[in-house]
Amino acid sequence: MAWLYVISSNDAETVYNAVRLANVSLKKGKEVNMFMLGRGVEFNEISTPEFDVKAQVEEFYAGGGELIV
Repeated sequence: MAWLYVISSNDAETVYNAVRLANVSLKKGKEVNMFMLGRGVEFNEISTPEFDVKAQVEEFYAGGGELIV
């Protein structure tokens, strides 16, 4: 069964936690896709020292996840 995470926020903490959850799903062997919608497409620009969204997204790609923007 495939999982789809839809992210429509540009809040760093929210996106960080959503991608982190997607990464946990990948590690458990799930097929995972993320769809960035609305403000969610700004995910590359919202990392902060506390919420490193970019690193989480890189981990998502490395784990075999598919990102749809």
